[in-house]
Amino acid sequence: MKAIKTVMAMGIFLLFGMTFSLYGQDKYGSEPDKCKTNLSLFHEAVKMGNYEAAMEPWKWCLENCPEASKIIYSDGIKMTEDIYDKNAGEIKVEKGKKVVTNDHTFKIDKQYFDVSGTDKNVLAEKAKDVIYVYEMREKYFPDNLGKVYSDWANFLFKRGVVEGLENGDAIYEKLGQSFKADPTGMSVKNLGKYFQTYTDLNKDTNPQAVFDTYDEIMEGISQKMDGYSKDLDVLNAKEAKGQKLTAKESKKKRAREVNLTALGQIEGYLDNTLSEVATCERLIPLYKDNFEKNKGNVTWLKRAVSRLNQKECTDNALYPQMVEAYVNAAPSSDAYVFYAGILMNSGDSNKAIEYFNKAIDLESDNYKKAKYYYRVALIMKKQGSRSKAREYAYLALKERPSMGSAYLLIANLYASSANTCGTDEISKRMVYVAAADKARQAKAVDPGITSTANQYIKSYMASAPSKKLVFTEGLTSGTPHKIGCWINETAKIP
Repeated sequence: MKAIKTVMAMGIFLLFGMTFSLYGQDKYGSEPDKCKTNLSLFHEAVKMGNYEAAMEPWKWCLENCPEASKIIYSDGIKMTEDIYDKNAGEIKVEKGKKVVTNDHTFKIDKQYFDVSGTDKNVLAEKAKDVIYVYEMREKYFPDNLGKVYSDWANFLFKRGVVEGLENGDAIYEKLGQSFKADPTGMSVKNLGKYFQTYTDLNKDTNPQAVFDTYDEIMEGISQKMDGYSKDLDVLNAKEAKGQKLTAKESKKKRAREVNLTALGQIEGYLDNTLSEVATCERLIPLYKDNFEKNKGNVTWLKRAVSRLNQKECTDNALYPQMVEAYVNAAPSSDAYVFYAGILMNSGDSNKAIEYFNKAIDLESDNYKKAKYYYRVALIMKKQGSRSKAREYAYLALKERPSMGSAYLLIANLYASSANTCGTDEISKRMVYVAAADKARQAKAVDPGITSTANQYIKSYMASAPSKKLVFTEGLTSGTPHKIGCWINETAKIP
């Protein structure tokens, strides 16, 4: 198919500082009826996969009414990338292939292009067509740019692979723009690529920047996940009452589950990447150096205290100092829970419970209450009080039924009690079955935790009673088995 000559001519026109003006016109340009007709013509043709028929009316709209609709750009990118791919040659599979571009190394998981015999000049022109459509999309519809820049980076990556270009810096720049616009609009892979590269470039010279970037991503992701979870809780509650979801509600439920699963994958990937940098050996000196100048910085204190707590760097004398500074700077529910943890560690349990309750009473948002209950459960676990930890985990679930992490915590508490709650091999191994059941519940209520839950289930079921043991003990698969001790639950023999 011929290059989009008119589009490129317009690109040159813009290059020399001139701009296309719609002064005195509405978004449909000087010929609104023709614009609307051509919009319909090319969009219907694109839906049918007939790009050849779509091309002329699409080019007319791009030139004459570029503000008319975003489908000019969504369809345009689809068509121009398809033309590029057809000119690029045959797609082949070579898993694990790596492409080095400048200072950045990217791994290709699925495909590469065999460009032998391809006219590189023609291919370069087709690439310019794609990029021009992205530029026009950015100019006329500067919304949802997190996704737009992320997709743009994907094309630059593919172009680098196809044409052998060293454009790693351009890819990284686009991913950076995507992150700044809206990190939650990025694909899981691109967010992972960006954060991994950012971490590699800054972990030794500016680890604080790595932590700040992580926190910004996670705060955005957390807000989106909370919103999706709230929608899901409402829909699940309706089903639990025996009420049938409407078609629209069913579609919404599926969308929320897919979104939560994707965001959960991002969370896990970022945590794994950060774990290389966020060690107690790195964190303590960094926070010591910056503590005095940040004593009144609520955001810094909250993030620093949270990270030290998460990484279990709480034995250092710096941790209680930072928590007290946090309480003084922002006497809030969040700060009180951390302070209660310090009181618990020092043996002042009564005072600790008082602050726990104070934190809960101050909070009106159910999801935030759930997070506080969950944090208390983690503290109780660290104290060795498994039954109390489970009690607070269930309080968290009462406030937020879709909190899969609370079920995973209970699963972990069960698994760690296998030797103490079992009297023989079968009873010990059945504790792992009960633990796996909790992990399955986590996955059922919280799609965002699916990947982690699957790992838990696989690990626990590896320690469950084998077929041979079940047969030897004269037991029957599927029959209930009572687990005693503090767990006091029933699980089915596998």
